[in-house]
Amino acid sequence: MSIWKKKPLTQLLSEAAESEKGLKRTLTAWSLVALGIGAIIGAGLFVRTATAAAQNAGPSVAIGFIVAAIGCALAGLCYAELSSSIPISGSAYTYTYATMGEFLAWIIGWDLILEYAVGAATVGIAWSEYLNNLLVSVLHVQPIPYGLSHSPFQVSDLGEHGIINLPALFIVGVISLLLIKGTQESAFVNGLIVIVKVAIVVAIIIVGWGFINPANHEPYIPPATTYVDDAGVSHHFGGIMGILGAAGTVFFAFIGFDAVSTAAQETKNPKRDMPIGILGSLAICTLLYILFAHVLTGVATVEDFRTGGKEASVAFAINKYMIGYEWLGSFVTIAILAGFSSVILVMLLGQSRVFYAMGKDGLLPEFFSHLHTKFQTPYKANLIILLIVGLFAAFIPGDVVGDMTSIGTLFAFILVCIAVVVLRKKEPNMVREFKTPWVPLVPILGVAVCLAMIFGLGWLNWLRLIGWMVLGIIFYFGYSKKHSKLNNPS
Repeated sequence: MSIWKKKPLTQLLSEAAESEKGLKRTLTAWSLVALGIGAIIGAGLFVRTATAAAQNAGPSVAIGFIVAAIGCALAGLCYAELSSSIPISGSAYTYTYATMGEFLAWIIGWDLILEYAVGAATVGIAWSEYLNNLLVSVLHVQPIPYGLSHSPFQVSDLGEHGIINLPALFIVGVISLLLIKGTQESAFVNGLIVIVKVAIVVAIIIVGWGFINPANHEPYIPPATTYVDDAGVSHHFGGIMGILGAAGTVFFAFIGFDAVSTAAQETKNPKRDMPIGILGSLAICTLLYILFAHVLTGVATVEDFRTGGKEASVAFAINKYMIGYEWLGSFVTIAILAGFSSVILVMLLGQSRVFYAMGKDGLLPEFFSHLHTKFQTPYKANLIILLIVGLFAAFIPGDVVGDMTSIGTLFAFILVCIAVVVLRKKEPNMVREFKTPWVPLVPILGVAVCLAMIFGLGWLNWLRLIGWMVLGIIFYFGYSKKHSKLNNPS
């Protein structure tokens, strides 16, 4: 039994051919674009833009978005080739299994748990906080009691102790049940949410453009200095390192487009639609992000982001500077809630499909791959994820994860870029409906840009990632290696 044994490409393609007996093919190219936008435009845009401007780049945070977008685009081209050529659930996990062997496939599958499941729980906790914000600031009613909207490890300024975060558990539960009902229904609900939040982002860009103060963009790239935040942590501010740090910070706002590839087995025409879904959603969001960052840093000052605004900087900037448009600040809260909901939906969809693929391969218990007899969705995987993510969201504070989700995703991107080069060498005759241009240059540049963003995130996040990976390795040798269908054929 070799931990480096690869899953034969012929076996993967035969599984794709037999998928009519499994997951239902219901998604179109536009469903995938909406799915991608649903995952990408979340709280990252509204929160991370101000954070990166305050701590790293000032007005040049827009350049940080461009750097992050380049890294995502390079990885996206690689995802497009692999997902259209190997239209199987599992995304980066499946591609790695076919190119670099079982052990690295397990590592990336474990890594995707960090991105999807832990990320969904964290976003669920934030959804709970913003729900209370909506109740108090917009609807002017009583908030949900502290004890019922916070974990047992949290205590308010008034000495109230948290008991359980019911709103976070509620949103995770509702979306999990929606996913069990069907991918097509989930995509429809996601499409409605996307229309709402994109409309609000566009409104902020159009209205805010008239309130830009050119003085706030001078100098556009601040001179290189060091900024120490309220927690005493030092950040490179200004210059090239500031832009790189901003790119690593705002990269969180791009997380999600890769989840489109997990739905390859449920796409009507994956060879045509997957590249459109991945690259289309990425292109639309990049344009909106750059314009949004330019407007936000032009309306408010860096000092606003560091002091008065903080995490609510967008609403703060609107209320302080965009006189007559204070109502738009209320809509920001609605947009953030909508954004959180669709991000949770796509993350839970991606996680269940990765679990489905790993269950079929024996690296996780086989029941993860069982499909509902009526809905043809991996309902047991969804229920287990509901249990795991729900417990995390209900009882763990939201600041536990931090930038771990970003670094885990960047690691997955790097392996996908490498997989394209390996497959071109190992399987030169494989039918590729979409080809990544300029191989190996594009994948190598993708690896380089992703490594640069990881470098910008700092050593503390490296340590957290290593700790998570150690747990994964223990699980692999304790369970997965012994139950692998590839290494233990019956």
